[in-house]
Amino acid sequence: MDATNAALRICPAPLFASAEEQSVVSAVHPSRDRTLIRVRAGVYTPRSAWEALLPWDRYLLRVHAYRLIRPDAVFSHESAATLSGLPTFGHPRKIHIFDGRRTRSLSYGDVTVHTSADGRRIHEDAGMRITSVGDTVLDLLRVLPPAFGLAVVDAAMRDAHLDRDDLWDLAGRQRNAHGRRRVEWALRRGTGLAESVGESVSRAVIEWCGYPTPELQVEHLIEGRTFRSDFCWPEERIIGESDGWLKYSATDPSAAAEALRAEKRREDALRRAGWTVARWDYKGAIGVDGLRAALSAAGLSPAHRGALAALRTAGRNPRST
Repeated sequence: MDATNAALRICPAPLFASAEEQSVVSAVHPSRDRTLIRVRAGVYTPRSAWEALLPWDRYLLRVHAYRLIRPDAVFSHESAATLSGLPTFGHPRKIHIFDGRRTRSLSYGDVTVHTSADGRRIHEDAGMRITSVGDTVLDLLRVLPPAFGLAVVDAAMRDAHLDRDDLWDLAGRQRNAHGRRRVEWALRRGTGLAESVGESVSRAVIEWCGYPTPELQVEHLIEGRTFRSDFCWPEERIIGESDGWLKYSATDPSAAAEALRAEKRREDALRRAGWTVARWDYKGAIGVDGLRAALSAAGLSPAHRGALAALRTAGRNPRST
């Protein structure tokens, strides 16, 4: 199942051990150097590099910093996810490692050590070790809010080419009963058609709001061009569009402006063809109200009673800041 495991993500910024930094780069101890920031005890990075990183990339840097002092560590959960390229959400609080020799899990500082009666398959790349993609996905499904768990499954099916049946088989072999209902909920809905975290979260919120189930990635031939929609309700002639996660480049303003112009031309063509287009962003999805307002304004009505308790979990993740 993990034959398509991609190369692990590299460290997104320079890291220095304190002894190395003092002897090679500067005569000042790094704890007194205001151009550096401590990533963890004895490990530093340039402050400018840290401040330029997005929250999930700061977490990736923390994982690499831990590996610098513990090269034998086997990373799991969010730590394995960020190394594998699976989505993480915000800035996870803990570094997660797996130790099959232990009889129970424990936490110390910002590190949680996990164990399991089921064991874990290990993937290794350039000397770094993590739990397999399949194990990482199921570990996260057990603990993440369901909408974020769905985004992890979708990403694994889309990018790591994991098969849903293989994930079901792996889940069935595991003796861990914790979070089993979350695992089953996400696996039943997982699809490689979702193109972003925003789309995955939106799909969960659409269901929990009681709206009809949309068709995904439908192609529309209009004025000699083919357009594809994120969500489509053909009978209502309504299209839903999620701006996803960082859909437009923050580092290339001209590319972002051109992407926005292309979206505008695309929407105009769809509207001329008789479609109503509802658009929302990632914040509107996790906050629920933005997505719901956009679909209601487009004329889409709920088909069944919503799941209010589930909706309250959409934007809450106690595992991250």
